[in-house]
Amino acid sequence: MVRKKVCVKNLAGLHLRPAGILSKEAMKYQSSITFKFQNGTYNTKSVLGILGACVKCGDEIELICRGEDEVQALEALVEAIQSGLGE
Repeated sequence: MVRKKVCVKNLAGLHLRPAGILSKEAMKYQSSITFKFQNGTYNTKSVLGILGACVKCGDEIELICRGEDEVQALEALVEAIQSGLGE
């Protein structure tokens, strides 16, 4: 299991478009990928799960990856979030 905290930079937070991009990126990996935000744990492979977290600009989430490609998955997702998820 690997984990890393990352700050969301999107001005509108994780709304539908960036949530879709994040979910699509997460689905490329076999590992279980979740993130913790406030008091909840959310499935990063689910657009609805991401939207349900109501993550805003400047919020910090903790990505957690478990599985055979966990390191690669974590690196890719952190990079995607830090690059703004296409926005």
